[in-house]
Amino acid sequence: MLAHLLRSILFAMFAVGSACLWYFRAEAWWLAWAGFWFPPVALASVLALEFALAAVVNRADPAPRARVRNWVIAWSRELWTALKVFGWWMPFGQRTVPDFLPVAVTGQTGVVFVHGFFCNRGIWTPWLKILRKEGRAFSAINLEPVLGSIDHYASQVDVAVSRVTAATGRPPVVICHSMGGLAVRAWLRSAGPAADQRILRVITLGTPNSGTWLARFVRVANGRQMRHRGAWVRQLEAGEPAHRFTRFTSWYSNCDNVVFPASTATLAGADNRLASGLAHVELALDPEVMRCCLEGIRAS
Repeated sequence: MLAHLLRSILFAMFAVGSACLWYFRAEAWWLAWAGFWFPPVALASVLALEFALAAVVNRADPAPRARVRNWVIAWSRELWTALKVFGWWMPFGQRTVPDFLPVAVTGQTGVVFVHGFFCNRGIWTPWLKILRKEGRAFSAINLEPVLGSIDHYASQVDVAVSRVTAATGRPPVVICHSMGGLAVRAWLRSAGPAADQRILRVITLGTPNSGTWLARFVRVANGRQMRHRGAWVRQLEAGEPAHRFTRFTSWYSNCDNVVFPASTATLAGADNRLASGLAHVELALDPEVMRCCLEGIRAS
């Protein structure tokens, strides 16, 4: 569903940009090119606003303070990452690397991937290529409905965990980006105490574990649930046993432009790791973060 929507948006933007180039080609060439380049410029402006808000809100957060230079570099990298992920991987390449679930039990630890808000499995493309080359079982979910309640995603997580477990004979590692971490926590809550034994470890990448300040501007169901210290997040926390987060590794960044204040992506009792200077989508694709996570999986 999201891939179709993104393709429609991209085709519409290309059509409007091309029409501007043709219509204004003789009389106002600068206006023609302005129309063509408006979408990426608008994206860059929105990202700049997000980074500015994050920088202000993070002043009161205990996480290490990022410098102006760090914010500018993170903005430039996030712009390129967003164009690549939302402009190609998710609309056109989400099925480039399908789930790999061998019939014969492998005995190796498998991986379940759970993406974040307004994303699909295409964001995991580099991870999936590496795991497929290694012959390691994995399943990457497309959370549906895209703008529905986070609670509705629990059944999809359950199916993916069961499938990878059946292919490997072992509990999987679950890797989540952003809202995906909340979906996994919602699944653990709904599945009861026995669910903790069905996972080896949960790795969250920029997950708004206590919600995010930015969600106050979102009106869709899953966006409202992610409001900073909101009712849904507090209710989720109230139903979780204290020992659960010893199975969690939570990566967070002091330059995250979506999940802030920065420490909201941490969890009490978890292995909290600061990836300094990384932006939100970039956090899911950073080579060093990927290396650390994959090394842990291989050693398990």
